[in-house]
Amino acid sequence: MSTAVQPRRKSSWTPGQIVLTLLGAAVSVVFLAPFAWGLFTSLKSETEAVEVPPHWLPKHWTGQAWKALFDTGNITDWFVNSLVVSVCVTSVVVLVSALAGYGFARTEFRGKGLLMGVVMSGLMVSPAVLGVPLFTTVQQMGMVDTYWGMILPQCAPAAMVYILYKFFQGIPRELEEAAFIDGAGRWRVFFTIVLPLSRPSLAAVGIFTFIASWNNFLWPYMVTNNPDLMTMPNGIATVMNSYGIQWAQLMAGGLMAGLPLIVVFVFFQRQIVAGVAHTGLAGQ
Repeated sequence: MSTAVQPRRKSSWTPGQIVLTLLGAAVSVVFLAPFAWGLFTSLKSETEAVEVPPHWLPKHWTGQAWKALFDTGNITDWFVNSLVVSVCVTSVVVLVSALAGYGFARTEFRGKGLLMGVVMSGLMVSPAVLGVPLFTTVQQMGMVDTYWGMILPQCAPAAMVYILYKFFQGIPRELEEAAFIDGAGRWRVFFTIVLPLSRPSLAAVGIFTFIASWNNFLWPYMVTNNPDLMTMPNGIATVMNSYGIQWAQLMAGGLMAGLPLIVVFVFFQRQIVAGVAHTGLAGQ
């Protein structure tokens, strides 16, 4: 006599899962609240944006701030400048970090320990401390108010070198030794074996560098006074007139400046997580 198979009942949520879900929702609201406030403020008139007490939703919805931002500002130029600088900095940092990290991880040479210590000392120095000597150097080289003046000083990636150095140490040497036996040279091994295996870490380094360069305010502010060369953070800081800061325009510019970073996180979150997991920093 056969017995009917009872359908498996879906397990209900445990108290722990409910608490964690509610906690996650609360944290999400805290993080999303500034974005919502910025969006609603950008859709207010300038008069309404400074009303006291403030209110979340606009009484009269308007895109005046967005229109004024594009009509009276150089926001398109600022966006392009930020994109050019960030892409160039990211490309140089990824290349330099990969070469330096592989060199430290796989080659032996006199003074390697000392040179590695010099590179790592860059992690202990605040970029703000180096602002004056860097500006003096850039000024003497005639690169003030130029793209190169904004790009090159950001291409000294001590942290990124360390991340890739730790990752390259974890790659089995047998893979490279097999290629050497087959007649491959060091450069061919690096480009055909090491780099393809390093794509998660390279992606993480590239994403973190792009975000840091895009958000960099201090150095572009120091090295350029030309409105046509300003990046998004510097340009948005100038959104003011004789009556003071234009808060609705400022919020609109801030949202536009943050849009590329939101896109990066939305479409590359898997690479970010995989890159952190493969950087070799776990347990360090």
